[in-house]
Amino acid sequence: MNKLTAVVMVFNEEKNIERCLKSLKFADEIVVVDNGSSDKTIDLVKKYTKNIFTQKNNPGEIDLLKNFGFEKAKNDWILSVDADEEVSPELKDEILKVLKPQSTSHEPRAKINGYYIPRKNIIFGKFIEHSGWYPDPQLRLFKKGKAKFVSTHVHEQVKLEGESAYLSSHLIHHHYNSISEFLQRTIALYAPNEAEDYLDKGYVFSYFDAVRFPLNEFLSRFFARKGYKDGFHGLILSMLMAFYHFLIFAFIWEKKGFKEYDKDDFLSQSEKEFKKGGKEILYWLTKEKLENIKDPLKRSFTKIRSKLTNL
Repeated sequence: MNKLTAVVMVFNEEKNIERCLKSLKFADEIVVVDNGSSDKTIDLVKKYTKNIFTQKNNPGEIDLLKNFGFEKAKNDWILSVDADEEVSPELKDEILKVLKPQSTSHEPRAKINGYYIPRKNIIFGKFIEHSGWYPDPQLRLFKKGKAKFVSTHVHEQVKLEGESAYLSSHLIHHHYNSISEFLQRTIALYAPNEAEDYLDKGYVFSYFDAVRFPLNEFLSRFFARKGYKDGFHGLILSMLMAFYHFLIFAFIWEKKGFKEYDKDDFLSQSEKEFKKGGKEILYWLTKEKLENIKDPLKRSFTKIRSKLTNL
């Protein structure tokens, strides 16, 4: 059996860490990297492993912490898990299966250096199946020395050498537990960093992206990615993500020095944007309603009625 090291980065995770580490007890080794916790996190970690390392970094340098943990791993395979995640029993069994030695080096699995794992995001107490939150594949299982986290403005990403494959069992992510948590992360970290990313990539400033950014995100989440199938959770999350993208634009505007718009033309241009947005919402409402009608005759009748209504 190929041996496995689970690597977890922590910072004040006393509410999450035991759930995470309990799910990792099947690993041959658990390595925890602490970013200077001041709560009971480390006392709880000591119940599960002695491999605890302290490495303080800034919030935007999570990639450095994770790569530091990978270097401390003693085994050939690494499973990277966040403190607010847990390995499902099914995923545990699947990981152990793929780590079993193969009878021949000609088997397809012999060439695989890393595996993507689908992630179930639990947000506001519910598994979100649509709205762009699932299956949310994450490259978390890989051979030591074949992968590392690289920093981006918003999220760190894994860069893998060689071929990858996909597992079918789930990593469970206990994501946002409150609205305030969502807003705090958005305002303090994600939105300003993503604004910087837009500018670095050559974004051309347009005032009315203040309307387009949030509208396009809402349409994408709630309609195109079927957020309405998540019920009220889907509606609220789609609206929150729209607000997130509004804040991205607001931070871009701030970085541009709060540029002023020609006031004489502002109302008429705003009217055009709002009318266009209203038409797009009506289009998506009609499209999704039609797709959810199974009876072909009823679907045709509804389509004709919608066209007549919009004349």
